[in-house]
Amino acid sequence: MSEGRVLVVDDKPTMREMISELLSDTYEVVSAADGLQGLAMVQHGVFDVVISDIKMPGMDGHRLMTAIKRIHPELEVILITAFATIPSAVDAMKDGAYHYLKKPFEADELRTLVAQAVERKRLADRAQQLRSTPDDPASCDQIIGETAAMRRVFGLIERAATRDMTVLISGESGTGKELVARAIHRGSARSAQNFVAINCGALPEALVESELFGYTRGAFTGATGDKPGLFEVANGGTLLLDEIGDLPLALQVKLTRVLQESAVRRLGDSKERQIDVRVVAATHVDLDAAVNEGRFREDLFYRLNIFPIELPALRARADDIPLLAAHFLRSRSASEPTDPPLSLSAEAMQALLRYHWPGNVRQLQNAIERALALTDGAQIDVEALPSEVVSATGSLPPDASLALTHREYLEAAKQRASREYLTELMRRFAGNVTQAAAHAGIERESLHRLLKKHAVSSRTFKDAD
Repeated sequence: MSEGRVLVVDDKPTMREMISELLSDTYEVVSAADGLQGLAMVQHGVFDVVISDIKMPGMDGHRLMTAIKRIHPELEVILITAFATIPSAVDAMKDGAYHYLKKPFEADELRTLVAQAVERKRLADRAQQLRSTPDDPASCDQIIGETAAMRRVFGLIERAATRDMTVLISGESGTGKELVARAIHRGSARSAQNFVAINCGALPEALVESELFGYTRGAFTGATGDKPGLFEVANGGTLLLDEIGDLPLALQVKLTRVLQESAVRRLGDSKERQIDVRVVAATHVDLDAAVNEGRFREDLFYRLNIFPIELPALRARADDIPLLAAHFLRSRSASEPTDPPLSLSAEAMQALLRYHWPGNVRQLQNAIERALALTDGAQIDVEALPSEVVSATGSLPPDASLALTHREYLEAAKQRASREYLTELMRRFAGNVTQAAAHAGIERESLHRLLKKHAVSSRTFKDAD
């Protein structure tokens, strides 16, 4: 299956044939003999990357790139240049070219550059899709995923948004339950009204009650005036009851009545107030089990569980990890642009794929943020990741290795083997770097550099001994 469509523009047939041969096992490659023909093909076709020589008769590569960017700003252009025209290539990059290759170039260099450009184009297309459909829950720029599990979730979000009924979102902490609730609200007929959220387990029982239902002046000490509750604040809109499983039993009784009667009574008041609120509840607790154990009222569970949505743990959709990581890097790039764009090394990506992520998407985002804080350049290396991620020894999920190019996969395997060797070396010599270096046949300073590069601490093995 083709991973993208590439247009090669060069006036030399041998160059066009060589590039096509190098890329045709991965991409659909078509070619043009000059700039004008290449521009016509761009105008009438769909491409991910254009590879163009700079020096051509008629329309040269620089002018072709400028014309392409006017038509398709997101289409990536790689320029090929001889040494004498490198300044021209640099100028073209300033005008929007993705990169340039100096003749002669290595085959792997071309393949890597094209793979990176294709990925950048794909991310740009995804970003454009999200911007063009901001109210589509399945295209929410905060809910990222392309696995079958997430496509099912997106379908449920779309259905829930168009049906004005109570929704129960379940899933482990960090899976994005509030994001789903917000997406449902944005896609609903209530989107112009308030979206209000409360964490039912984060406040004392008395405070949760007054926050939900409100109070009148004198209802309790400190109640110096009337205050509407969140049900009233959310009137006409959506109220998210997060961590509903932590709601005390006494308040579960009152909440059941509110859902039944569509009315609330403020603390200290005898009058009920009618409300029109769409309730979305979220929980990391197994409410079925809580009902059986007497910790959650059965009648409330049935009133909440009208439209259930269960979010998968990140380990159950590990193929989405590269997409999520790219999203978090792209979000940072939007506020702090870098050249080249922020990226993860192949070994760092494999470390992310091997880890089991008990904290789910939130933990992944925090790991990326931490790595960015420890990284000076544009590429995050494995040593910038949290130690628990780096030391994970689990196997890659099915097809996860295909998130990498062949060259990246081999490089990651090489780096992983180096770390495993260094770890065993330090264990054997109890952290003694001098003895370990002599055994390995390398200089002591070189071993120190390798240990630092692969995040292997000799002190750890000294302590263990």
